[in-house]
Amino acid sequence: MGRHRAATCQGTDDKPPPDRYILLMRASEPSAGRPVHVIGGGLAGSEAAWQIAAAGVPVVLHEMRPRRTTDAHVTDRLAELVCSNSFRSDDPEASAIGLLHEEMRRLDSLVLTCADAHRVPAGGALAVDRDAFSGAVQAAIEGHPRITLLRDEIDALPPTDWDSVVIATGPLTAPPLADAIRDLTGEDSLAFFVAIAPIVHHHSIDFSKAWMQSRHDKGDGADYVNCPLDRDGYHAFVDALLTGETVAFRDWETNTPYFEGCLPIEVMAERGPETLAHGPMKPVGLTNPHDPGRRPHAVVQLRQDNALGTLYNMVGFQTKLTHGAQKRVLRMIPGLEDAEFARLGGLHRNTFLNAPRLLDSTLRLKARPALRFAGQITGCEGYVESAAVGLLAGRFAAAERTGRTFPAPPGTTALGALLGHITGGADAATYQPMNVNFGLFPDIGARGPGGRRVKRRDRKAAYASRARADLDAWLGPL
Repeated sequence: MGRHRAATCQGTDDKPPPDRYILLMRASEPSAGRPVHVIGGGLAGSEAAWQIAAAGVPVVLHEMRPRRTTDAHVTDRLAELVCSNSFRSDDPEASAIGLLHEEMRRLDSLVLTCADAHRVPAGGALAVDRDAFSGAVQAAIEGHPRITLLRDEIDALPPTDWDSVVIATGPLTAPPLADAIRDLTGEDSLAFFVAIAPIVHHHSIDFSKAWMQSRHDKGDGADYVNCPLDRDGYHAFVDALLTGETVAFRDWETNTPYFEGCLPIEVMAERGPETLAHGPMKPVGLTNPHDPGRRPHAVVQLRQDNALGTLYNMVGFQTKLTHGAQKRVLRMIPGLEDAEFARLGGLHRNTFLNAPRLLDSTLRLKARPALRFAGQITGCEGYVESAAVGLLAGRFAAAERTGRTFPAPPGTTALGALLGHITGGADAATYQPMNVNFGLFPDIGARGPGGRRVKRRDRKAAYASRARADLDAWLGPL
């Protein structure tokens, strides 16, 4: 399956007309005839549709919004970011997610192309202007000659004459479709809650108490707003978190576990009075210019959420407090006493398959191979991971349709490690959502490429070096 070039995503604040986008593709490649149907227009579905179409295969992309809304979405745009605006670390030498960014760029990811075009300052992280990003993805999809976008809800299993389908309905799969999948597989869907962090208007932050600085001065050195708390203020804040009114669970939600990587802040606080000070509120790597001789006991960080710099996201402050409690408790933070909130925190329910038991090595459902799954419904966690699985599902589907070969990426790469975990590397009996991390990669051992001894501090770089070499070899024949 050949390589192709993704869309050029230009900047915009509002949804632009498709003719403002330049589509760079292998236009000479013929259409493969029957379309592949992609259900779900989130990050995974959009990426899958783009990859299929760019390989010369027609696509019908089905998105239920605005016909049917969800508890988390606020627009009808494709690839809407419902939680943070960060795609996390962009450093391929120090993090598995940064390595995944690099690999997806090399495979012409639409999501990474648009993210790069609409990035905002975030130190060593890749963060985006969420509205411009989703607008760019939608415009590219709408402008692609091989993609038909239908605003309809698929509320049952696809008809049997749809002989190739990618289901990328994400953590908010509509109940009728989720029930149909569960009936087909005989497996109970697992579910957990993902909590959403508040967003603050920049102009309402008091900079006589807060200051701009990146932890350890990474990036531009001043990419985050920092709000300091002394010991007494911190413990008063924790007490208020623990006694604040929270959103009531429905009966069927009571036993739903949280994802460890996205715990509500008050749930973290329940684990001990100093948990937050050693977690999202750690003061390490920061110096308060208003009181340079004393390190704060804890620091709340806010990250830029849009290109204009008018909105800031409270890092790690996903919460299930009621809106009234949020306003009262969060305004206890120095610098946020008069904070105005563009969005308060909330919860949404996440549903995913027991993928290691149900899916084959190309993400097909064993019980019905015409159905592939992609994105968070497979049990991957995170924006980029979701898009990465969409990329792979799209390429697998396109190769199958055209009679070509698309071998799975090596397990030593970030793409291959993530795919391997989902499709059999994880223990099906204890399967839970997972971000990409070097723990999913084959152990580098004591010696890296060339037989040279790998020191502990150099292990991540060694994983990255091996991944690049193996990705080069894998891309060669594609």
